[in-house]
Amino acid sequence: MEHRLAAILAADMVGYSRLMAADESETIARQKDLRDALIDPRIARYGGRIVKTTGDGLLVEFASVLDAVQCAVELQLALQDHESTVGEERRIRYRIGINLGDIVIDGDDILGDGVNIAARLEGIAEPGGLCLSDVVYQNVANRLEASFRDLGEQHLKNMSRPVRVWSWLSEAAGAAGPAAAPHEPLQLPDRPSIAVLPFDNMSGDPDQDYFADGMVEEIITALSRMRWLFVIARNSSFTYKGRAVNVKQVGEELGVRYVLEGSVRKAGNRVRITGQLIDAASGTHLWADRFDGALEDVFELQDQMTASVVGAIAPRLEQAEIERAKHKPTESLDAYDYYLRGMASVHLWNREANREALELFSKAIELDPDFAAAYGMAARCYSMRKASGWVADAEAEIAETIRMARQAAKLGKDDPVALCTAGVGLAFVAGELEEGAGLIEESLDLDPNQAWAWLFSGWVKVWLGEPEVAIRHLEHAIRFSPHDPHIFAMHSAIASAHFFAGRHAEALACAQRALRANAHLLLAACVVAASAALLGKTEEAQQAMDDLRRLAPTLRLSNLQSLFPIRRPEDFAAWSEALRRAGLAA
Repeated sequence: MEHRLAAILAADMVGYSRLMAADESETIARQKDLRDALIDPRIARYGGRIVKTTGDGLLVEFASVLDAVQCAVELQLALQDHESTVGEERRIRYRIGINLGDIVIDGDDILGDGVNIAARLEGIAEPGGLCLSDVVYQNVANRLEASFRDLGEQHLKNMSRPVRVWSWLSEAAGAAGPAAAPHEPLQLPDRPSIAVLPFDNMSGDPDQDYFADGMVEEIITALSRMRWLFVIARNSSFTYKGRAVNVKQVGEELGVRYVLEGSVRKAGNRVRITGQLIDAASGTHLWADRFDGALEDVFELQDQMTASVVGAIAPRLEQAEIERAKHKPTESLDAYDYYLRGMASVHLWNREANREALELFSKAIELDPDFAAAYGMAARCYSMRKASGWVADAEAEIAETIRMARQAAKLGKDDPVALCTAGVGLAFVAGELEEGAGLIEESLDLDPNQAWAWLFSGWVKVWLGEPEVAIRHLEHAIRFSPHDPHIFAMHSAIASAHFFAGRHAEALACAQRALRANAHLLLAACVVAASAALLGKTEEAQQAMDDLRRLAPTLRLSNLQSLFPIRRPEDFAAWSEALRRAGLAA
């Protein structure tokens, strides 16, 4: 058979199944328009030959590797610009992989490892991104203005040897935060430490991502119950979702010794979980296993994996401690499914997703009235609504928060998630500070690795007039989730602690940092206005008051106590006076 050397470009549309399910006709029409206007003309301009297309992808051969990479970069930039005016849910983006290798000619088709590696590189590229094999990078590195990041050696699916991979850094990617910027290595804790990375969804259906994500969250929760084990919080682990990862880099960025990777395949009534435990410093595989079972046995499979991981980290661990890691949130798989979907919505932190999360938790409770964590997360949703200025009916939402929180606390005496979410609901929304603080402390006694529980504890300490203790607790929260997408909530709480400690410059800086990340943070806007006013920064105080009026148009000095449950009269007096100086009406 005929062989030749060629540059191979493999491209695939992100979220094709979801887009087709939402609007098949529109997706097909928009894809055709993009092909006709942007994609095919550029491929032709750079001398590429479209070998074949699928519904959501294409395979292209180039005689020049430089032409292939230039074409790919130009395509991605053009697509970014073209789709920038389209809503996120409808936006069309592609992943692209490029390899240089020997190919086999089969009529009009091309085959061989050179093609397979390009396809695998496409699979690990970020949405709107581009991954190159090392041989491609070495050929173009000094001939392009584009920048690339070294992802190290990657074990690509069905490839016998690892491939060194380089990822293109677009302007957007370069400003994307932890995914694109290197971090100083964190010091390892004084106990065994682990990060559980998002599991690959191998079901062939992107809409099943929530199931794989929920599986990882449950494993993180189970591992967190080991008091001797330092476990990175879910939100920081999930910053690596959809990215090609270098395990050593993950270990340095998160400050952990071990990394757990895996995959979930859900087909019909069967589920398969695979996992591998890696020593981050050396890259050594310490353990790997596969767990197969019926869908109704999913909790047992999680328990088996958790016990195996713990056994690999500490062979002398007593079986009794492994048993304590086992915690089934509910025996109703349907209710659990709604709970997982609700958790996925909570993490989005926007008004519509918050509403959806409440509906999903309500459905979980309807199917399983004893589901403690679902009650707690519903209370958490109401806390987020108040913190973001989304409250529609204050009296009704306070009553519902109390009902959900009390049920969570009653049913979840051994469930740290139920207890800490119930605690912050009672403390923040209902103003029941002592009761809320007690529940959060119980939660941390059960699971001292919860970043959220340390965050909630920090807030309660602020409200109780203990700002220095609050800052220590909030620093714990950040250490357990150093790259948390919701780290703005931690900065907002730290800003409040600094304010009540009398450090107004630090308070202003922290609150402004939080607002830059999330413009919905009502409490952070208050701290900016109050701190700026006390520092004599009139313009910044006025801008903050404009933000505050947008977020909470009915807020006045007369109803300020209902926003921030401050216990000590002297703290409330300082708070009220600062906001009066900023311009808050009586």
